[in-house]
Amino acid sequence: MKKVRELLHLVFVNGESTRQAGIIAGVSKSTAAEYVKGFRESGLRISELNILTDSDLINTITGPNGKHVTERYGELVSRFTYIEKELQRPGVTLQLLWQELFQSNPQAYSYSQFCFHYKQWAKKQKVSLHMEHKAGEKMFVDYTGVKQSIIDPKTGGTTKLEVFVAVLGSSQLCYIEAVKSQKKEDWIKANENALRFFGGSPRCIVPDCLKSAVTKANKYEPHINESFKDFGAHYNAIILPARALHPQDKSLAENFVRTAYTRIYAPLRNIPFFSIEECNQAMWEELDKHNNATFQGKDYSRQQLFDSMEKAELQPLPISMYDVRHFAIVTVQYHYHIYLKEDRHYYSVPFQLTGKRVQISYNSRVVEVTYNNLRVAIHQRDTRQYKYTTEPAHQPPKHQFVTKWNADRFIRWAAKISPQTEAFIRALIESKAHPEQAFSACLGILKESKKHSVDDFSKACNKALEMNNYTCKFIRNTLENKTFNISKEEEIRRIIDNNDIRGLDILN
Repeated sequence: MKKVRELLHLVFVNGESTRQAGIIAGVSKSTAAEYVKGFRESGLRISELNILTDSDLINTITGPNGKHVTERYGELVSRFTYIEKELQRPGVTLQLLWQELFQSNPQAYSYSQFCFHYKQWAKKQKVSLHMEHKAGEKMFVDYTGVKQSIIDPKTGGTTKLEVFVAVLGSSQLCYIEAVKSQKKEDWIKANENALRFFGGSPRCIVPDCLKSAVTKANKYEPHINESFKDFGAHYNAIILPARALHPQDKSLAENFVRTAYTRIYAPLRNIPFFSIEECNQAMWEELDKHNNATFQGKDYSRQQLFDSMEKAELQPLPISMYDVRHFAIVTVQYHYHIYLKEDRHYYSVPFQLTGKRVQISYNSRVVEVTYNNLRVAIHQRDTRQYKYTTEPAHQPPKHQFVTKWNADRFIRWAAKISPQTEAFIRALIESKAHPEQAFSACLGILKESKKHSVDDFSKACNKALEMNNYTCKFIRNTLENKTFNISKEEEIRRIIDNNDIRGLDILN
């Protein structure tokens, strides 16, 4: 084989004629001519000679039985397009395809020759399908640099629109949409629309390092926006940001941006748009043409490639649309409530967390509070300003008791003691301008009932009703002095005799 390598080097590097090179290398004229012709038709370059073993080199340029390789190589190349497609499927490798297609054929290329020829063929293809991206694995997302514009039909003023793009890694099926801004809500909605357009969710979403996706860029540990991460969890997709200043990490999105300028922007350049809907409808029509156009040098389109191999690999979409969730870190206030600044509303948490820092997450429907990665409270969202949403179980026992105070509760409690007690409590509550003014007195009187017999306490209440004196002090003094059996007139004389001037108020 040293002679063959020397022959090829003399012809293709030194420029010697086949006959002269054969004489120098010690190879016959006919054999030299066969080697040189076989090498030319093999597609190899002279610099690649050292890559092949002796057996692989001779088989490449002559075939295993000495027969010329042209027919055999042509048959191999005819299968490369099929092989390229199959490699997009999860788990499919060159070795598996070689075993399926060629291992049982004694005339076929060896595995190393097969890999070499396929890789050489792949390098020559002008349109690369990036075979490292398995079907259903990644969706690349970004914004274009050039914006679209819409015209206000009333004022004639123009408004710039951001343009979102998404590309599936394997089939390169594309999506485009104009949105109002790059803010988090618009960004997440555009990503969701892309997933709905594709009809499934990939396992990874690869965004650029814009703030709506990455709060802090880092080559090794980027901080992903919590809302965008939650969006990914809703669609069972991992957020895998591209490295900052590394456009090759999302080259498919970058390439589509450039293509969009030619295939989508340019055909629409002279058409005025008066709404986002008009702009998007026009772009989607051009997008459909782009997705259905065949790849350069191929006989299939992005849409065909997607339908045949990637569509089935996408994960199913959840039934519900994503409701954008916001996150914040707050401190529990002294009254065991957290303050949601956006709504100016207070929500309760367990009172034991007073003074602690907790995380709140909220969407349009609910507000959740977590502490040490455990959910400690959940409330329906309430947008009434400066109001309180309180869960009774979050309150200290004393506060739970107080919050249950109401007129009916005190009246029912009194009725369980006696009818006279119930009548006194009703009269006490009605004597106040507002029922809540009587609640503390009601509580004190009803607690006093526990210290005396029901009969004595009922008589004391009846006495208070006769005297129109609805105070806790009168009830207590009546019970202590056992004056509940004397008449109203005797009670008045007793007060006068004792010079209890304050008691004269009952005569008014």
